[in-house]
Amino acid sequence: MWEQAKKLAENTPADRNRYVDFLRAASISVVVIGHWLIATAYFNGDSVIPGHLLEVQPWTQWLTWAFQVMPIFFIVGGYANAVSLESAKRKGVGYAGWLAARLTRLVTPLLILLLGWAALATGMRLYGVEREVIQMVSQAAMIPTWFLAIYIMIVILAPLSYRAWESYGFTSLFVLVAIAVAVDAMFFTSIKWPSWTNYFWVWLSVHHLGYAWRDGRLGKPLQLLFYSALGLAALMLLIFKGPYPLAMVGSPDDISNTLPPKITLLALGVFQFGLLLSIEAPVRRWLSKTNPWAAVVLINSMIMTVYLWHITVMIFFVAMVYLLGGYGLGIEPGSELWWWSRPVWILVLGALLFPVALLLSPLERVGRAEGSKIPAAVQQIVGSVMLCFGISTLAMFGYGGGPRWLDVIAFALVFIGGGIAGVLPRFKKV
Repeated sequence: MWEQAKKLAENTPADRNRYVDFLRAASISVVVIGHWLIATAYFNGDSVIPGHLLEVQPWTQWLTWAFQVMPIFFIVGGYANAVSLESAKRKGVGYAGWLAARLTRLVTPLLILLLGWAALATGMRLYGVEREVIQMVSQAAMIPTWFLAIYIMIVILAPLSYRAWESYGFTSLFVLVAIAVAVDAMFFTSIKWPSWTNYFWVWLSVHHLGYAWRDGRLGKPLQLLFYSALGLAALMLLIFKGPYPLAMVGSPDDISNTLPPKITLLALGVFQFGLLLSIEAPVRRWLSKTNPWAAVVLINSMIMTVYLWHITVMIFFVAMVYLLGGYGLGIEPGSELWWWSRPVWILVLGALLFPVALLLSPLERVGRAEGSKIPAAVQQIVGSVMLCFGISTLAMFGYGGGPRWLDVIAFALVFIGGGIAGVLPRFKKV
């Protein structure tokens, strides 16, 4: 596989921005390690007690400023969508054709995860496992899927948002930011229901930064560092002078920066991205070498599989260790020995995840069968909305959670919506 990655690396077009791919690979890798680190499963001699590092050691909330890198992924998505839309325009590919290609590559890897957990949850139920246990583990496994639910909607809106960027530039970004700020203001004045719309306004704002990057309108390194400083200053004001919590993900407080998203994530994205973009030039020079770039190519060839399955692998490993007597899980979370054991924990999980990624990653490289009919744009949008509603419901409640039959309905929505959108049948490896 390494030789294949090197061959692909050597054939990379000279005009490709390799830093985009590098940031995608790096950001997802950080998310995976962060999820593995934040879990504090503890075996007390009788059962496994799930835990959360931010609750066990509150000082670690600071670490989320580095490990919450979803803003970077959305910015990278904005850049990639801009490139893709420009290419489609040159080739005369319409919205329906462009959207069909994007949806296929996003949805296909997800379906196997949902099918696998549906089968597992059903088996556990028949075996007599308590519903609460099924709900807890499946909900944990579904955590990565929330991103795809909102990102698919952002992709659907990408041609419209990119047209707004081309027509109005930063004004279109400031409008989105203003709406997000207004929604947050309502949230903190007890009008909370509009806050769920910030899944759009916050992430569309962050996604817009990718357009600015693509157009080269973010300036030179010193300017980027200045923007980064502004983002940091805004973030600190919002947290230390405002009502927002410190943790950027999984907050133990009553208010969360992520559920639903708050403007703190936009400030964090500007802070992180300004720093990262200021070093783009030297990193791109380094990525011009074959081996570093081949490593990025290899990681990106399985990046969605790694992202979707990393928590499932951890759950299976913890279950296996528990059945073998809990060896290695009896270290008190947050203790000095626990911290020293984290590198081993991450390496073991990485070693278990790698063969899973090798087995399932070909699903990321599928395309529509040649000559297959592309569904109408409206049909794809309707199907995608159904699909995303099902995904988000499963991400929130898992299998067995919420009202009775909710998981069955959500699961059905995913596949019915996928069928309507035309992303289920007739695939061919490319």
